[in-house]
Amino acid sequence: MAESHGGAKSPAAGAHTEAEGGHGGGFPPFESSTYASQLVSLAIFFVVLYVIVSKLALPKVGGAIEARQNKIEGDLTEAQKLKDQSEAALKAYEGELASARSRAQAIGNESRDKANAQADAERKALEEQLATKLAEAEKTIASTRATAMTNVRGIAADAAGTIVQQLTGVVPDAASISAAVDASLKG
Repeated sequence: MAESHGGAKSPAAGAHTEAEGGHGGGFPPFESSTYASQLVSLAIFFVVLYVIVSKLALPKVGGAIEARQNKIEGDLTEAQKLKDQSEAALKAYEGELASARSRAQAIGNESRDKANAQADAERKALEEQLATKLAEAEKTIASTRATAMTNVRGIAADAAGTIVQQLTGVVPDAASISAAVDASLKG
């Protein structure tokens, strides 16, 4: 065997590997003597491949496809659920917003009504104060007028007496001056 590794070949080895012309026979798949064994080998290989594919590969691929389909359906279901939740949240938000607006408007109306009521109360209190001051002023005016009229009566009596004295030269009596002044003041 050590000799076969070298550059020289033994005649027995050369006869086994070399045929006439350097090649032996035709291409093995095309040799009619090997058709039957090739067909049996093909059938066995096909059955083994079919069993391997149907028992091992197809269930894994089918499981992967089914898992993927289930995942997609689960994601779609989850997306629909989240969409429904977001729509519900939006409706709740819009409801709260409308409620807040109505509460704000009610508070504004209430504040306006309170301000109007307070302004009316202040106006009435001011009117009462003014009416009281006006009544006091009228009393003061009436008192001042009465005092002035009393003074006017005295001044008029003195003036009438002085005028009559200067015109006639006689001093009139106080009772006749008083009666003349009273008649003149009454109209």
